[in-house]
Amino acid sequence: MTRRQAAHQPEEAKSSARGLGLEILVGEVADVDKLADIFTEAVRQSNGVAGLASPFFNFNRKRLIDLCSQYRLPSIWEAIAYTRDGGLISYGPSFADMYRRSAGYVAKILKGTKPSELPVQQPIRFELAVNLKTAKTLGVTLPASLIGQADEVVE
Repeated sequence: MTRRQAAHQPEEAKSSARGLGLEILVGEVADVDKLADIFTEAVRQSNGVAGLASPFFNFNRKRLIDLCSQYRLPSIWEAIAYTRDGGLISYGPSFADMYRRSAGYVAKILKGTKPSELPVQQPIRFELAVNLKTAKTLGVTLPASLIGQADEVVE
């Protein structure tokens, strides 16, 4: 993800939320020591956390998940690693699938194809994961249909 793409994420999230009749609070933070301040505000104004794709979030995911637990906020993330680490739900591209597909690009480049001649590919496989242990801790009942569709269920 480029910096330009990351910069547009909050606005795109707000626009999508408005389309669903929802209002979201966007807390932007670049200092791990300020995360608790954002959560203190979030617990007053919201009922959950939706983490956007971010290297900062990924690097600090354990801290973010701990704060969600501390403030009893359900959370949804973009990568399955968050759910494995204690986040409530994740839905996002399968990184394993993207890595496998990238091997084909490497092979083409090694055979002489110019990278600029290769098409940009979007992810085609997405993974849904739920953490039932976290749901129980938060007192959240996840629908059986959601659990049944999950690619991974953490118990």
